[in-house]
Amino acid sequence: MADYLDQVSEFVADTGFDNLPNAAIERARRVIVDTIAAIAAGSVEPEVVALTTRMATQEGPSSVIGAGRRTQPTTAAFLNGTSGTFLELDEGNQFSRGHPGVHALPSALAVAEDQRASGQDFLTAIVLGYEIGARIGIAAKILPTMHPHGTWGTVGSAIAVAKLMGANASQVRELINIASTLGLATSRQTMLQGGTVRNSFAGFSGQIGIMAWDMLESGFTGEADGLATIWGKVISTEWRPEEMTNELGSRYEIARNYFKRHACCRYNHGTLDAMAMIDKQYGGLRAEEVDRIRVETYSLAAELSDRTPKNTLAGKFSVPFAVASTLINQSSGVESFTWEKIRDPAIQAFADKVEVLEDPVLTAMMPDFRPSRVTVRLHDGTELSAEAKTNRGDTEDPYDDDELDRKYTELSGRVWGTTVANSVYDHCFAIDRLTDVNELTGCFNAGELKPTSTL
Repeated sequence: MADYLDQVSEFVADTGFDNLPNAAIERARRVIVDTIAAIAAGSVEPEVVALTTRMATQEGPSSVIGAGRRTQPTTAAFLNGTSGTFLELDEGNQFSRGHPGVHALPSALAVAEDQRASGQDFLTAIVLGYEIGARIGIAAKILPTMHPHGTWGTVGSAIAVAKLMGANASQVRELINIASTLGLATSRQTMLQGGTVRNSFAGFSGQIGIMAWDMLESGFTGEADGLATIWGKVISTEWRPEEMTNELGSRYEIARNYFKRHACCRYNHGTLDAMAMIDKQYGGLRAEEVDRIRVETYSLAAELSDRTPKNTLAGKFSVPFAVASTLINQSSGVESFTWEKIRDPAIQAFADKVEVLEDPVLTAMMPDFRPSRVTVRLHDGTELSAEAKTNRGDTEDPYDDDELDRKYTELSGRVWGTTVANSVYDHCFAIDRLTDVNELTGCFNAGELKPTSTL
């Protein structure tokens, strides 16, 4: 199957904006605005603010979104990728089991600003970086002990850069072989234990994607088929290279992505969706009425069983905490996963009432479905139950534009006033009509930034 690399490389080199179907273009616009909002909102988290102060010390052409400053491309890509994952609200692709957008956009944006690329070229680079990164995730079955961030996304990031730099097919192939071996050895335990280093994994993909191009241009080479080695022998239990070319050019992964509204790990979402069904069925569920809650779900979600998360990341990867905070606060948004909520004794006490169990039947429904069955027992003995098979926001049950616009307003409002936020939004949806992507990024530094948050 070595020829698959040639097919992929030729596809990347030969595909221009005019070759993209309307479905991919329309979804790419939405992915761009959604990812920029997630980055901006994450940029005011205290750890990101501190890291930006330390790292963005050298002036450059590339924007640090939400910080009101520009720095060197590799630094900007790293910081934007890191802040984009901090709130667990970046879009994703269920088929690749990962988040291609936040890996491709930061490097594409940093390089597009530096090169003064057109909006069409920027959008095309994101679509192709997303496509190749996602297809690696589809073709492989990553080790269950690893976290997918910072792995195949490094290749997707590099592809986005290569497209902006006008790479030919030979260069694309060599770049894939270089970037494939530069991904991180990530640990799944970081998300389960609240190791916030995990939030940097996508940032490293953005940074490494740019560096991989610099290495290629400097004469560095990779092996003959880096994908087959890394994903066939090193960090994956399965490698199906035929998936890299299956319907290539007719099926675009960005057009079948998902968007998130719950500000936590997607493995929580089926449970929170089922809780919303119960709330609607009961006519307004109140925490003080609940005796206990039983959650039966698939294996990956059942791992998120920590009742006493130590920080905001651990809270986002805890089904008991997510259920407790959402019910008590009547929201599953950013405000329910803050440091204040992590330290709230009422939420911690309620989390003890939530039991999480794996149901092998539900596990067998993956990856097409991410199901959860929730049973709520009230103090008076009443039992309420609901089951969600797919997550809201998936291709099978998508959010409409109004809901996604509300998400944008909520996230951008953490950083920008209405005038700036509206300007960013309008420029994102007109991205393919911009002659220079700096017309968009100039909005980031306009107006006054809101105060940053503290621990």
